[in-house]
Amino acid sequence: MRPVKRAALVYGAPAGVGGLGVQVANAIQGLAIEGVELHAFGPGRAERWPPPDEAPRIFWHEAPAGISRFKAHYTPLRWRQGRLVFENSRAIASWAAEQIARLEPDCCYLFTQVGLESMKWAERASIPTVLESPNGHIRNFRRVYDEESARWCGAPFHGHPNAAMVERVEDEYLLAGRIRVSSEWSRRSMLSHGVTGKEIGVFEQPVNLSRYTPNPCPPRGEGRLRVCYVGSLDLRKGFVYLLRAAKMLGAEGIELDIVGATGDPSSRKLFQRESAGLNLRCAPGDPRAAYQRAELFVLPTLEDGSPFAVAEAMSSGLPVIVTECCGAAEWVRPGESGWVVPGGDAEALAKAIEDATRRRKELRAMGERARHDTERRAGLHCLAPLREWIFE
Repeated sequence: MRPVKRAALVYGAPAGVGGLGVQVANAIQGLAIEGVELHAFGPGRAERWPPPDEAPRIFWHEAPAGISRFKAHYTPLRWRQGRLVFENSRAIASWAAEQIARLEPDCCYLFTQVGLESMKWAERASIPTVLESPNGHIRNFRRVYDEESARWCGAPFHGHPNAAMVERVEDEYLLAGRIRVSSEWSRRSMLSHGVTGKEIGVFEQPVNLSRYTPNPCPPRGEGRLRVCYVGSLDLRKGFVYLLRAAKMLGAEGIELDIVGATGDPSSRKLFQRESAGLNLRCAPGDPRAAYQRAELFVLPTLEDGSPFAVAEAMSSGLPVIVTECCGAAEWVRPGESGWVVPGGDAEALAKAIEDATRRRKELRAMGERARHDTERRAGLHCLAPLREWIFE
């Protein structure tokens, strides 16, 4: 007997890997419920996701390889990362649409960049669709890169998203039956850039509260203030403003622990230049050890719908400094669990870190409030309203 619903999910990043991959994993956990036969179409999943005791019942359909390694590394595409991402996304999307047309699901849940072709099929078949947008409006996403590339690199931006991707995602906005975002900030971004006339649902992203926990033996508040940053060293993340703020505070001000890596030559050169002379360590990898070593977490992002690093840090019992340019600003109680500063303002960031230094004895209590707030708003319970909204 056929289940109540047969649902198709199309995604463009391996489930469980990186911020976008965690959003994919969360969507799967939200959709894989009793009475739903869930089929996932995309580039697979992380080797260790999900843990055996949390594995949802799901039918995996792994996409074939998109752009070949030869084309990615030995053709002009290596200098045009935006075009490379666009071509890969379109290849996944076209393949997924062919599979979905054969499956004939009752509903489709699609991530931006890889949903367009399946939406076209769904429109012809009168099948309801939900589009998940991980960030703000794609035009604002692109604007940040254009402005920051001109400001810091003195060159046009050639990364993701390129102009073709902007046009593609805007077509997805138009075709979507409903749009899911993860913060009021993202919703405002959509509305302010002209996405009107359709329902935009705001549903929080859960964080793994058992994986990210407070340090039972937190660092002693002595010497330089221990500050942590987790995320890609990317122009949109605003890392350069943190480095500039650190320089304003002087060599004895803070000790930076950075978990991340640069993904393009321009950001790599910028990081090397701006980090010279600072007290920092920098390496990619699992951020948990960095959260445990830190007293304060900073994310100076210029555009972010629901940055997981902030949620992880708060779950780890850290007070946070975030900008008003992201959904995470909605999670912070200024002066009680952290600070909210303007985006792209190194001086304001430095002042917030100075205030944290003056209030160093209070940081642990602020982190406890951050953990409590995260438990309240971002446990697995926050998936229930999403399920009701999708399958109502």
